[in-house]
Amino acid sequence: MAYRSLDEISAEQISATGVPPGEAERLHGELTAILQEQGSSGPAAWKSISRRLLNPSLPFAFHQMMYYGSYKDFGSATPPAWMPELDDAVLTNLGRVLEIHGSDFLGSKYKNPITSFSDFQEFSVSNPEVYWKLVFEEMGIFFYETPSHIVREHASYPSGQWLPGATINAAANCLHTIDKKSPNDIALVWRDEGCDSLPLQSMTLKELQEEVWLVAHALDALGLAEGSSVAIDMPMTATAVIIYLAIVLAGYVVVSIADSFAPTEIATRLRISRAQAIFTQEYIVRANKELPLYRKVIDAHAPLAIVYATSGSNISRKLRAGDMSWHDFLGKVECSKGKTYSAVKKPIDEFSNILFSSGTTGEPKAIPWTHATPLKAAADAWSHMDIRKGDVVAWPTNLGWMMGPWLVYASLLNGASMALYNGSPLSVGFTKFVQDAKVTMLGVVPSIVRAWKNTNCTADLDWSTIRCFSSSGEASSVDEYLWLMGRANYRPVIEYCGGTEIGGGFVSGSLLQSQALAAFSTPAMGCSLFILDSNGIPLPPNTPAIGELALFPKMFGASMTLLNADHYDVYFKGMPLWKGTVLRRHGDLLELTPEGYYRAHGRADDTMNLGGIKVSSVEIERICDGVDEGILETAAIGVPPAGGGPEQLFVAVVFKGENFSSSEETLDRLKAAFNAALQKTLNPLFRVSVVVAVPSLPRTASNKVMRRVLRQQFLNLDARRPKF
Repeated sequence: MAYRSLDEISAEQISATGVPPGEAERLHGELTAILQEQGSSGPAAWKSISRRLLNPSLPFAFHQMMYYGSYKDFGSATPPAWMPELDDAVLTNLGRVLEIHGSDFLGSKYKNPITSFSDFQEFSVSNPEVYWKLVFEEMGIFFYETPSHIVREHASYPSGQWLPGATINAAANCLHTIDKKSPNDIALVWRDEGCDSLPLQSMTLKELQEEVWLVAHALDALGLAEGSSVAIDMPMTATAVIIYLAIVLAGYVVVSIADSFAPTEIATRLRISRAQAIFTQEYIVRANKELPLYRKVIDAHAPLAIVYATSGSNISRKLRAGDMSWHDFLGKVECSKGKTYSAVKKPIDEFSNILFSSGTTGEPKAIPWTHATPLKAAADAWSHMDIRKGDVVAWPTNLGWMMGPWLVYASLLNGASMALYNGSPLSVGFTKFVQDAKVTMLGVVPSIVRAWKNTNCTADLDWSTIRCFSSSGEASSVDEYLWLMGRANYRPVIEYCGGTEIGGGFVSGSLLQSQALAAFSTPAMGCSLFILDSNGIPLPPNTPAIGELALFPKMFGASMTLLNADHYDVYFKGMPLWKGTVLRRHGDLLELTPEGYYRAHGRADDTMNLGGIKVSSVEIERICDGVDEGILETAAIGVPPAGGGPEQLFVAVVFKGENFSSSEETLDRLKAAFNAALQKTLNPLFRVSVVVAVPSLPRTASNKVMRRVLRQQFLNLDARRPKF
């Protein structure tokens, strides 16, 4: 759709977006006043429009008219969708620290938290002793034995040896009370699907302590060897969080297994981790359907299972020989109820959690988190999402993926409440829960936002308590995230990208910087990024380019070992040097724009060579997604012809519900439209060979599109169009 400049928009055109005529006249008058104050285009105009003119009840088409009208003449530039105010910036965690210590850290270069943020980010990299000591003090982290250094060079640690000599317990740090965490603060708030009109349930920090202590006592009663691995295969409920913290508190190692996994996938993870026991539940309830979970654990030939009875009934008679019910598990230590549990002191580099990569091909990598990794997760939340005492943090996820443990530590180590919805995040029930729990930081993935937008399930809800969103997973869409910001009166989306092996993010947004849609504004605190050229050589920092991402290895919290692969071979072998230091492989394609924003372009292996030009799938998909309003999403795949030769571009298309069609006429029309858009926007030589309509894209449980699966399906075809 072609959008007009703001000063060309009439009341009648506003009304055409779905605004009643009288309201359109009023909005046009307010728009005229704003343009007289701020000019007819640019960030200042958009800032005033988004804060003074727009609200969630207005048609999204009007929001789009205002946003694109503000930036009509910006061409391919990356414009800001949100800009910080200095009065707000000085109240953030980082802003407050900079106002106190900025001159000490940066000298005369320090101006204010907004102007000096990038200098402070560079300071966090070059002065880790100062930066991380400060962050630990701000978060109230306590060590049993304090580290001799923050980081020191060590031949066995390409990433440096962090906090040598320190002993700690990450779970104990979540539970202990300090100035910003009092016993009566709400630690957990939750609701079950189907109870959407009932009051929220909650648990104070003191109540959480006592529940975790009881489970820790019961774990010890099992007689497991010290440091044993104990799996969790449950939805992310309050009970699952209690179990997670208890395992870590008692000195054992959590094995994270997503509740969506099939028995073979469960068995693989149990085998690799050598888990001695597993916590699970009878079944999961979703939309009044009972989805078996314990049955899958049995089929995986799991070791001792402790089973939570979803129905509340006596499950003991249904158990496999040797397994025990949750009731019987706790019953063995009933006398310990309310009794303090002394946390097991652990060296900082001992394991606290074993997580796994998505495993889209072959065996998933087993990635251990140490007791340092939770501090990295919480520090990212403290610095980038500004999580602090009084916040309520929600992020639909699961303990089987890194964002589950991340949410536990990001909330509790920062004195915030964790908000959990036991049900589908795509439902009205979840969006109402966000309102009722008064969520202040809402984490999302793009597919969830897409579903909300398509079903309009946030209509008439009040999300005004949200201070910011954060997003991880697949690359996001400009229009979908414009819509999302509009649901909370244009609070920013903090894009956040990292990995299980990082323990958090390496690139992010910040409340101290202007934020652009579907873009990152800064390397994460303590991290340095490098974009490699076509020869694999790192470009100088701050050089606009697109290429494979490499990381400077000295990152706090990053992995140092893998259980089932050679860590050095996976992350360092064959990587280039930067000033004598070997860089760390990550595998993503990253773009740095001339305006200083970063954009994610998927995995480096999700690239194709079209006519000798290397291009990412995501780059093509961004353009194809916007060609027709009936398109929900696309996947672009490079497929070599059976007889050899240059790769051909195949595009799989998912249509929105009622618009789903696989007619020859529809697909031919789309093919022509895709070609026109790609040739105009990317390269005149790019050409789509085949367009295929599919009901959905294959994804991993962590929401990553499995383009390799699609590529293999295309390769196996002898007909023009694959059959799904």
